[in-house]
Amino acid sequence: MKFIAKIISAIDRFNTAVGKCTAWLSGVLVLVVCYDVFTRYFLKKSSIAIFELEWHIFSVLFLIAAAYTLKNDSHVRVDVFYSRFSPKLKAAINLLGTVIFLIPFCLLVIWASKNFVLMSYNLKETSPDPGGLPYRYLLKLMIPVGFSFILLQGISLTLSSICKLIDYPLDGDQPDKEQDDA
Repeated sequence: MKFIAKIISAIDRFNTAVGKCTAWLSGVLVLVVCYDVFTRYFLKKSSIAIFELEWHIFSVLFLIAAAYTLKNDSHVRVDVFYSRFSPKLKAAINLLGTVIFLIPFCLLVIWASKNFVLMSYNLKETSPDPGGLPYRYLLKLMIPVGFSFILLQGISLTLSSICKLIDYPLDGDQPDKEQDDA
C-alpha cells in the first residue's frame, strides 16, 4: 500500500507543479486582453494575432490546469447531495465516476485527438486569417497533453478513493472512523 501512496503523491505533486506553473498564464491573459482593448478602442487598431493569442492562452490555461482543479476538488459538481454524504460514500461515488466516466473519456479524447494533432503538424497548420498566429498544431497538441494530465489525476483519484474505502490513511488523512467520531 505504501507503493500506491507514493504513486498518488507523485501524481498529485506533478499536477500541483503543473497547476502552479500555468497559474501565471492568467496574469498574461489579463495583460494581453488589456492590450487588445487599449489598442482596439483607444488607438483604433486591431490585430488578429493578438485576438488569437487571447484564446490560445485561455485554451492552454484551461486544458493544462484542469487536472490541478480536479486534484483540489474545485471542479464543477452538483453538491446538493454529495456534500452531505459520508467520506466513504463520497469515495465510492468518486471511484465509480472516475472509473466509469472520467478515465474512459480521457482515453477516448487522447486517442481521438492523435490524428487531429498529427494532421495539423503535417500540414504545418497556421491560422486561416491573414495576420493570424502560426504553429496551430502546438495549440492542438494541448488537447491530448491536458487530457493526459487529467487521466493521471483520475488514476490518483481512483487509488485514493480505494484507500479511503479500505480505511488506509494517506498523508494528512485520518481513517473514516476517527472522522465520523469528530
